[in-house]
Amino acid sequence: MFYKDDRLAIFIDGANLYASAKALGFDIDYKLLRQEFDRRGKLMRAYYYTALMEGEDYSPIRPLVDWLHYNGYCVVTKPAKEYTDTMGRRKIKGNMDIELTIDAMQLAPRLDHAVIFSGDGDFRPLVEALQRQGVRVSVVSTIRSQPPMIADDLRRQADNFIELDALRDIVGRPPREQQSSDG
Repeated sequence: MFYKDDRLAIFIDGANLYASAKALGFDIDYKLLRQEFDRRGKLMRAYYYTALMEGEDYSPIRPLVDWLHYNGYCVVTKPAKEYTDTMGRRKIKGNMDIELTIDAMQLAPRLDHAVIFSGDGDFRPLVEALQRQGVRVSVVSTIRSQPPMIADDLRRQADNFIELDALRDIVGRPPREQQSSDG
C-alpha cells in the first residue's frame, strides 16, 4: 500500500496512540516510528497532537512533546480543560480532532498518502474527504486489544488498516515500568 515516491504525512492523535500502545503492552519509540514512515515514502510532515494541562509545574507529557518538537515533528498542542462530571469526578478534556482534521485537509493537495494514528470513529468523515481529493488513507490502531481501539466504520472507510501490534517490533519498546524493574 506504500510507494517509494508517495508524498506522505503522518497525523498522530497522541492520546489515542498512547492508549492503544498501552493496551497492547508497549511504548512507541517516536524516532523509530518517524524513520519507518520516512522509509515507506517521502515523508513531508509528521504531526503529533496532544492537549496539555495548564498551570502544572510538571506535566508527564512535556519531555515527550519537547523531544518531538526538536526531532522533526510538528507538535500541535492546546490547553486541556478540567471539569467535574455529574458524579463529582474530576475529568480532563483535550480533544484535538479539529486541529488534526484542519491540518490534514490543508495538506491534502500536496499529499498522495495520509497515515492517521487513531482509532477514533470521529475521523471517518475526514478519511472520506481526503479520499475524495485523491489521497490514499491508512489508519493505524488495534483490533487486538479488549475492547478494540479502532472504530469499525473508520477501519472500513480507510484504504488500508495497519494493526499497531504488527508494528511492535519496528516502532515499539517495552513499557517504562518493565525497563526500570528489569535493571
